[in-house]
Amino acid sequence: MNNPHTSVLLNESIDGLNIKSDGIYVDGTFGAGGHSFQILNNLKKGHLFAFDQDETVLKFIDERFINHPNFTFIQHNFSTMQHQLNQRGIQEVDGILLDLGMSSMHIDQPERGFSYMHEGPLDMRMNLNQKITAEVILNTYDYHALLKIFRDYGDIEKPHVFANVIINNRPYHTTKDVVKVTDFFFKGKKGHSAKAVFQALRIEVNQELNVLEDVLKQSLNLLKSDGRLVVITFHSLEDRIVKHFMKTHSTVKQLKGLPIALDEKPLFELMTRKPILPSEKELLENSRSASAKLRISKKTDNS
Repeated sequence: MNNPHTSVLLNESIDGLNIKSDGIYVDGTFGAGGHSFQILNNLKKGHLFAFDQDETVLKFIDERFINHPNFTFIQHNFSTMQHQLNQRGIQEVDGILLDLGMSSMHIDQPERGFSYMHEGPLDMRMNLNQKITAEVILNTYDYHALLKIFRDYGDIEKPHVFANVIINNRPYHTTKDVVKVTDFFFKGKKGHSAKAVFQALRIEVNQELNVLEDVLKQSLNLLKSDGRLVVITFHSLEDRIVKHFMKTHSTVKQLKGLPIALDEKPLFELMTRKPILPSEKELLENSRSASAKLRISKKTDNS
């Protein structure tokens, strides 16, 4: 079928997994299946478990995946990864890939409400079964809750003022309703007036930062020795969490005044001191890759 989504940093992330033909791998963000397909191409006796909570991606489980003996799709948020794998008898894996970017199929579907460029309902849910939408947040959250969202998730200028502006201009039903307010409030600012606001709302609706922290912690237990954790981020909030996690677990904590035990090793080894960025060729072919950063860590044999 026609695939509307181009996987970002595809070759670099597959290389980063250092795939063993008989290994067990997890694609925590199946999306349109681009990364999953490449992982499967490198497996012989191994197995790939792909997660995605969005039921609309089921249409991408096409002839590349249907009845493939090395493939299992799990329709759940990747924050449930360890539980779901354990239920299937899997205690450890050789690699975990997380592509945290918004899929083109979400952005380009006005009815999903992710895009400020198209008029649509204020939805923004990755899991269409959950109750909280962007419309619920904008119309019902109090001042303090809105302030936290706009300040922490959007780094919005004067978030305390903007939170009051949102409250004073209720109700909101479509993406256009929000853009009218942001066009007025951020008049003259560089870039689209609603970009940071939509990012903040999407993060809150889907609890993106919380579930990211959850799955990173799970990787400590799930990865085998020499197993790879490969993460592609698309904004500074995600990247900061991933960078801090990898750095923290790639160093041995030393108590002041006490020597480090010679046999003590960190849980991870950094494979990328600096993030891998898209090539000039990829940037020309896919402008949406511009903000992507790839970080890779390897589980040590210390566990």
